[in-house]
Formats: sequence, C-alpha cells, structure tokens
Amino acid sequence: MGISEFSFEDPIQFTKAVFYHFHPIPLPKPFRDATGGMGRFVPERGYLELYDQEGMCAHYTVSEGFVKDFLPQILNGETKSYNAWKKTMYWRIRNTGFQSAQAVNCGTLEIMMLDLLAQRAGLPIHRFMGADKDWAAAYKGGGAIIRDDDELCEEMARYASEGTATVKFKVGSSSGELGEVLDMDRDVRRIEKVRAALGPDVGIAVDCNQKFTVEQAYEFCKKTENLGLEWIEEPIHSHDYNGIKQLKDMGVKQRLAAGESMRIYYAYEPYAEKGIDILQPSLGRMTRIDDLLKIRDLARRCGLEFQSGGRAAYNAYFGALYGENERIEFHAPITEPVHDLMLNVPEFKDGRFTLQTDIPGMPVRMNLEKIEALGYMDSRTVYLPK
Repeated sequence: MGISEFSFEDPIQFTKAVFYHFHPIPLPKPFRDATGGMGRFVPERGYLELYDQEGMCAHYTVSEGFVKDFLPQILNGETKSYNAWKKTMYWRIRNTGFQSAQAVNCGTLEIMMLDLLAQRAGLPIHRFMGADKDWAAAYKGGGAIIRDDDELCEEMARYASEGTATVKFKVGSSSGELGEVLDMDRDVRRIEKVRAALGPDVGIAVDCNQKFTVEQAYEFCKKTENLGLEWIEEPIHSHDYNGIKQLKDMGVKQRLAAGESMRIYYAYEPYAEKGIDILQPSLGRMTRIDDLLKIRDLARRCGLEFQSGGRAAYNAYFGALYGENERIEFHAPITEPVHDLMLNVPEFKDGRFTLQTDIPGMPVRMNLEKIEALGYMDSRTVYLPK
C-alpha cells in the first residue's frame, strides 16, 4: 500500500501566489441538515495558485483566512524542506488549538506541497503518495432534511441507479423556531419510504448531524432498530465520547459513525475505545494529511470500518490509498454543483471514482474561465515574497 507517513526532505521556496475570490455561488436547491442551518451557496469562495522555485504550481480551494494568515508566513523568501514547513506551521498554530481554522490551514498547505512535489516527480498525486491503484471506492449521499418525502425518494433512487451500493440522507426532523420539537416519526416514515423505493439490495445510512442528546439518540435507535440501517452517523455531539459509550452500554445495536468534525488523529483513538464502529475523517478538515492514513490504520487494527469525507473530486485521489471497502463520501447536493465548475473531475460510476493518470500532481482545477463567464469571479490578487 506504500507509505503511511508523508516525509519528504525536498526543498520548497514559495515564489508567488495568485488568489481568486468568488462571489457567492448559489446552489441549484438550498440544502439543510438537522443542525447546520440553511445552505444556499457552495462552500467555495476562493481558489489559490501557489508557485515554487522550480516553476511548479499547486491548485486548491482555500479560505480567505489562509490568504490572510498563512500566505505572509510562507511567502517570505525562505527555503525549507517539506518536513520543515510542515513542522514549523503545525507548531505555530498550537495556541489556536488543533480544532481551529488555523489547524485546517496546515492541512491545506500540506495538500498543496504534495501537489508541488508530485508535479516535480512527474506523477499523479495518488501515485506519488504511494497508491497502487487508480480508483477509489465511494458511496453517495445527500437528502436534505427540507426535501419532501417524494423528492427524497427520487433523489435516493437516482443515486442507486448510478451504481452506488449505499445511499445516505439526513435525519433529525424537528419543528419550532430553534428546532426544539423532534419529529422522529417523520424520520422513520422517510426511512421506510426510501427502503420501499430502493428495494432490499441498496444499503441505507442516515446522518443525524449531532442533533440528539444521548437519551434522544437511544430513542431514535430503538425506533429504527428493525429498519436495516447500514449505519447511524453522528447521533450526538461529536465530542461526547462518553455519550457514545453510554449508547453502546444501553444496548444500541446499529453501527455508529463519527469523525468528520475532528481535525487530528488523536481524536479518533477515543472514538475507537468508546464504541464508534466507523471512523470518518474528512480531507478538507485535517491538520496533518497523513493523519488520514494513521486513522485508516487505526480502524484496521481495531476491526472498524474506515470512510473519508471531503470534496470528492480531490478526495478521490486520497481514496486511492484506501482499500476496496474503505469508501469516500460523495455528498451530491453540494458537491455536484462544484464539480460542474471544475476541470479534470474523476468519473464516478458503479461505486467508484476513476482517476486521471496522465496529469502530474493534483489534476483537479477550478474552471476559472467558466466561473468568470457566469459572473461569479470577484477579484484576482497576486502575492509576491516581501
């Protein structure tokens, strides 16, 4: 399977950056889960081209915080090895916390450095990182809490028709100004309707997005115990490790999944110890990118399932480092509109992403010409070392 920790002594000097800022790009349909509020726009607001001393250019979607906080620290004329940049920036953000936006910026920088080094080596990024296959297993999900029952069933049926073995949708229905009145009966009804629409051969998973207390989560698990769910994702607060153990001790039979809210490997060891069955780190939220491999290996040692989330076009290249049954998530309602604005998106078919092998580095690019033609380009700013 190749390397399990990214360690490179190659010298890197960052020589230029170009940041493209986007106007808000609307989703075709607003999206909402049980706790996150209404999403009307794609998450992407900025895109960076980052050059090194050899003329290579990394491409990645970044936050404005990355431009404000990290660019001045790396566009300083210094030459450091990959390992030294990684260590320097990691410890500089220590006091902001390893769950912070600054911590995520560390992971963003590391992805871009991997892109640069893979380009230097003339290899697609997954091969450079040690993958021995050119595909990634995936499942497809979405299913906003605001979709009516028929819309939900039609959406899940479309995903199944595209060959995904498992579909996932949102639960945690509620009413009231703050969503304080739960409607689990609606959730149960929707699970039953999706099962009737898909038949017995497609797996169904649900995502609670941390909606429930421990007691409410136990009630939901009892109500859905005989509905054949493949897993229940984030039923309670993501940091409530003892709550997970409590649910298991109370006799919850369904498999529980968690991890997309965490940023660092050490957060996943308690998940494994307390009873989480599926570990789910997310590419775009990690502080150190090789933590993905450490979490993968933790899951294997503990006999747990490993999955990974994040923007699927990028994440598929990391998914090539995982096994045949270690899947990435394809969150369609938000991801598909972004893929329409990208170049070199890997093809999804029959539960797999097939990767590009003829473009060194990370092949995925934002289609800046299309974004500008649609009126979503706000500004272009060039940054040089001071």
